[in-house]
Amino acid sequence: MSAASRRTIYPRVSLYALMLAASGLPLYIHLPLFASTELGIGLGTIGSLLLAIRIVDLVQDPLIGWSIDRWPGAQLVFALLAAGGLAVGFPILFSLEPGPWAVWHLLASLILLFSAYSVGMILLYGRSATLAARSDPRELMRLAAWREAGMLAGVVLAAIMPTLLPGSEAESYRRYGWLLGATAVVVAAASFPMWRRPAITGTALSVSGLASAGALRLLAIALVNSLPVAVTSTLFLFFVDARLELGEWAGLFLILFFVSAGLSVPVWASLSNRIGPRGVLLIAMPLAILGFVGAAFVGPGAAMTFALICVASGAALGADMVVLPAMFSVALTRAGLNASTAFGIWSFAGKLGLALAAAVVLPLLAWAGYEPGSENSLRAVYALTFAYAVLPCVLKVCALYLVFRLTTEDAPLA
Repeated sequence: MSAASRRTIYPRVSLYALMLAASGLPLYIHLPLFASTELGIGLGTIGSLLLAIRIVDLVQDPLIGWSIDRWPGAQLVFALLAAGGLAVGFPILFSLEPGPWAVWHLLASLILLFSAYSVGMILLYGRSATLAARSDPRELMRLAAWREAGMLAGVVLAAIMPTLLPGSEAESYRRYGWLLGATAVVVAAASFPMWRRPAITGTALSVSGLASAGALRLLAIALVNSLPVAVTSTLFLFFVDARLELGEWAGLFLILFFVSAGLSVPVWASLSNRIGPRGVLLIAMPLAILGFVGAAFVGPGAAMTFALICVASGAALGADMVVLPAMFSVALTRAGLNASTAFGIWSFAGKLGLALAAAVVLPLLAWAGYEPGSENSLRAVYALTFAYAVLPCVLKVCALYLVFRLTTEDAPLA
């Protein structure tokens, strides 16, 4: 790829990533609140629904990756399927109304959306070697920086959108769905050229191949490391409302968090080329742990303190987003393995973390007496604080231990 082609393709990679991230945030952040307050569905039921969808993903995500590798010439078709599913699914999701069939309608729309999201994510990450100017570690890191910058821009836009839309809460959600659908249509049209590049594929995956490439260890880190983010993503709006009593500040906190993550991405990418990805993670993960510790002790009304926590936590997330997928991509490329199939497994590992968070944490909060949008007891608020800050801190320490055990061979960008 020439420098001119890189200038054309990389912004489109960012744009496609923006679409996926803008679609992912509502599914992880806004869905529990929307389903509980607008549809009248209990937290335990929401957790069960998300776990059921993850069971679908257990089969679906690796199969999607295999399909993308099996038909490498159909990249554009897969890209349009992903965008089309998002364009149709979001207007349906946020137009749902309470009733006896609300749970089943919600389940059907979520399966459509999560499937489309999976196709887009696995295609984008699995085709890293195809979309990069060269398949060497430094260029893959550069591509990752463009991609994750787009991801974080999409997250910020998705966080801002609901606060800018007029009307009642139900009307705002409905307009939000149509806006997300329209975004998917526009991005699908703009991203055509990037999917016309000849696909670079590898050999079929095997457990022994993944192990010898060091990819199994990276998969384990991805799963454990996804759990803290999954828990805090699921509970963020609840925590800001019930613990901090700053519900009206939630959008600003989200924006601050993701802007911090976005600004940190080029810094982490540059630092990774100097000290290696393992060194970057050994800096960023303790920063995330400090953020969780701070959140455990923050009290009602502490807006400035929590803003600082959002900045630190966002910067730590930026390292996770840019470094870990790039390490996995380099490991696969170096071993000559099919990347899309492997990223199908990677995608499932990340979404399994979200499912476990929802399926375990939400029912426990309901058992502790927590009710979204209501006046909650101290016991319920303490349970929420433990789930939001203490539990993720313990999980992040486990992920840090796994990274500490990585060798230079496992961290090929070093």
